[in-house]
Amino acid sequence: MNRRLTLDDLSRLPLPGMNHPAGLAFEPGGRAITYLHSEDGSLVRSLWHHDLDSGERRLIAGAAAGTEREESIGLEERLRRERTRTIDLGVTSHAWATDAAVPTLMVPLAGEVLVARGGRPWRSLAPLTGIERAAGATLSPDGTWVVSAVDGDLWAAPVDGGPPRRLTNDAKAGVTNGIAEYIAAEELDRFDGLWWSSDSRTIAFAHVDERAIAPFDVAEGGAGDEQEPHRYPFAGGPNAKVELRIATLDGKAPTGVDLPMSADDYLARVVADPTGGWLVAILPRNQRSLRWWRVSPDGSAREMWVELADPWINLDHATRVLADGRILTTSERSGFRHLELRSPEGDLLRVLTAGEWAVIGLVAASSDRGEALFTATRDSVLERHLYAVPLDAPQPATDPERLTDEPGWHEIVAAPDGSQWIDTFSNTDHAPRVSVHSRNRIAPIPIWTPSATAKSTGLNPPEFLELIAADERTTLHAAFYRPTDAAAGSVGPPPCVVWVYGGPHSQYVKRSWEVTSHLLRQYLGQHGAAVLMVDNRGTNNRGTEFEAALGGLFGSVEVADQAAAVRDLAARGEIDPDRVAITGWSYGGFMTVMCMAREPELFRVGVAGAPVVEWSGYDTAYTERYLGHPAQRADAYRESSLPARAAGVTGDLLLVHGSLDENVHLRHSRRLVAALLEAGRTAELVPLAGQRHRTRGAAAIRLRERRTAAHLLDGLGLPLPGELLGTE
Repeated sequence: MNRRLTLDDLSRLPLPGMNHPAGLAFEPGGRAITYLHSEDGSLVRSLWHHDLDSGERRLIAGAAAGTEREESIGLEERLRRERTRTIDLGVTSHAWATDAAVPTLMVPLAGEVLVARGGRPWRSLAPLTGIERAAGATLSPDGTWVVSAVDGDLWAAPVDGGPPRRLTNDAKAGVTNGIAEYIAAEELDRFDGLWWSSDSRTIAFAHVDERAIAPFDVAEGGAGDEQEPHRYPFAGGPNAKVELRIATLDGKAPTGVDLPMSADDYLARVVADPTGGWLVAILPRNQRSLRWWRVSPDGSAREMWVELADPWINLDHATRVLADGRILTTSERSGFRHLELRSPEGDLLRVLTAGEWAVIGLVAASSDRGEALFTATRDSVLERHLYAVPLDAPQPATDPERLTDEPGWHEIVAAPDGSQWIDTFSNTDHAPRVSVHSRNRIAPIPIWTPSATAKSTGLNPPEFLELIAADERTTLHAAFYRPTDAAAGSVGPPPCVVWVYGGPHSQYVKRSWEVTSHLLRQYLGQHGAAVLMVDNRGTNNRGTEFEAALGGLFGSVEVADQAAAVRDLAARGEIDPDRVAITGWSYGGFMTVMCMAREPELFRVGVAGAPVVEWSGYDTAYTERYLGHPAQRADAYRESSLPARAAGVTGDLLLVHGSLDENVHLRHSRRLVAALLEAGRTAELVPLAGQRHRTRGAAAIRLRERRTAAHLLDGLGLPLPGELLGTE
């Protein structure tokens, strides 16, 4: 190693090599791109414009480093960033009008909405007046209006100037318009609450009534501390009632949409239809079907098709209506997600892809070009590549044309017609590189070439292994970090820290820079511990059969697979089975405790971050998708409970939890501590003051990493450096 990592390194963001252009987009016409980037390597990002012909790069909007701090961001914006997992400051998003007469750009920044019109946005960007404190600002396709929610009601501001117009007038405590409710943003991957029609004449929006959900207070600490009320939909309890409504800019009252939604249904997707209106997907509470409807601007609706699922619906963002009215979408009916093409009436025309691999995302589709571009696991689930498939192929493509060359991880943003795409590429040896590619251009255009490599940073990339699951037939993918330094005088295989998540919709093991740049894993390796990550059955992107293994019960198959993988690696002589620790956050925190309870002879030390302790205390959509409704599946909730297994935790457990976590409430960890004490066990709880589910700020991150590293290394019998002992 070039040098030893320190706690200061571990508490600094962004991680090495991760300060690359992000939020990438093509300017209409495709002659330039825009992106977010920090010039000084901080979390404060600015918006940049890069001309693809000349290579000229200009600043459009930004803020000096340190001008926006976590504590200065309003509560609504802080919660939005929690839902979107945004850690950046400054400019965090931007959008181009898709069908404007002249290029029109919208930039939300510091509570304002900035808009620029014309080919030189860095000269004309200016704030709109009258819509300060805007949430969910959305630019019309023709670039003439911005609609956003202000204090729960919708306002429309003309881009060319003039007073804003109020479109709704019924917001009150627990009732909002145009804002995604908690469940939509946290569990359905729907962050929007309003959607323009393609002709820019009407706006569909979510009318959300959460009043049936009792407020739950998230408190900073003990009695007397300020409380933060949240209408949290606990499993088995009521959901928000969501209606789709339509507004116009002429001042008339919004109209309701004739959709047969019950109070428990989820508004899952809304997709603009270039031939008029929207496609709307309704997900019932049991999440075993998805009904697609065509909604007209007058509020009428017609059912198009129904997607049935076993074991449950996995939502994606791969449904688009082509200019000729045909619909490109996906289905998992084969056991793997694949593309299919439907008629304007919703009838299935043909399946476009097939095989034991999964389509991950649709990045572009064009009826004029006659093809779709998509990312998939066709060549390896550990990698992501870009592929193309013709829309009129007579047979499903099992080996589609691959458009990316280098082995590793490719994240793609494409022009709407698929003629160009931006490729953010990395692997375990090289930090992300950004370049623009084209069907018609011989050489790619470099945008960002990183200086960070595993060699230059002194980081230790993991090895990729295949280990055997508990069923003794399924192969599990694993990433194994060998220790770079052994403890003085040590002999034999090293101790091991299992780094776990293990829950649905997750993939930890991948050939990307992300797995190399995780500094706490590197720190543990520098102090003598091996680190193992395993994607057990139940995790994502290996087909519905692999994923469905955890359906109906949490903490069974996942624990068995983690234990089997550790024993497999120990049998190879790679780790010491008598010195195994485990750590994880959220579902990984739950898995840490469950592994220690069900396999106490193997997992003897653990650090659990923000664990879900009682699944009846988690939210409706996530929990009921996998465990069912608690009124019908009380046994599943009981068997998946950590307090019920407290007596089995014989190892040394540390709990770390944000005191303001509004996702997995701090009371989860407190209840586990109480259950452990009642069972004659002990565990220490470290509350992170003022922190939510994601830890932010150098001081809080430093505390988390210091306590985690010290507990794991000490529990494995490894010597602690002075900074972990508090003697530095």
